Amino acid sequence: MTDVIEVRGVSKVFADSEDPAGSGLLAIKRADLRVADGEFVSLLGPSGCGKSTLLDIIAGLEMPSSGEIIIEGQKITGPHPKMAMVFQTMSLFPWRTVIDNVAFGLELKGKDSETRRKTALAMIDLVGLKGFEQKYPSQLSGGMNQRVAIARALALEPDILLMDEPFGALDEQTRRLMGLELLRIWDRTRKSIVFVTHSIDEAIQLSDRIILMSARPSIIREEIPVPLPRPRSIDSLTSPVANEIERRVWKALLEEVGEKGLDAT
Repeated sequence: MTDVIEVRGVSKVFADSEDPAGSGLLAIKRADLRVADGEFVSLLGPSGCGKSTLLDIIAGLEMPSSGEIIIEGQKITGPHPKMAMVFQTMSLFPWRTVIDNVAFGLELKGKDSETRRKTALAMIDLVGLKGFEQKYPSQLSGGMNQRVAIARALALEPDILLMDEPFGALDEQTRRLMGLELLRIWDRTRKSIVFVTHSIDEAIQLSDRIILMSARPSIIREEIPVPLPRPRSIDSLTSPVANEIERRVWKALLEEVGEKGLDAT
């Protein structure tokens, strides 16, 4: 498959406000990564390892200190029109209805009102919110609001969807259900997705590959394939293969935070 994202030798140093003449904080030592067209990849690693920073760099929201990001063969220096991002925190406008929130990006692009309406309605239907077009965010559950955020991103017709812990604020049951919903949408659209998560279960549930980052200053420690059949089922997610992937990830994470690996238990 064709690579749509290439992360080449990326590092990131943040300036230290208390020591402006110093060398700063090295957050990402080196990251090299490729994501294929239509692939679902999760970034996983210890807290503070730079997962969200790397995603922001891929999105063009943050510039790397060295290295480069190539999107569909083009080096980027800022946000790319073929990418859209979904954040963890509630990013909807509370004074706008569902349909107006979904259409917002199209409005910024100067699309006419009928195009905005038709596209927004199609995306609302895709995420399973038909009938809620005139509701406001305060009238919806957390999971429904995240569906609106996903619909707003998809309305821009991106090739690549970047998601920064979009279900992190939800309870466990809702999070699992939203994962299934996201897989349904992904199966319909086959967007390339890069998904940041703290949850091993979530990464296994969703991903084709798990990209495991080390503790800060981070590198890509390893890439772990998730060879489970799609659509994912309770049987595949509780299979020996899934259990072995979970064990492998846990062992690596415990080693990164200085604990003994699972072989010691």
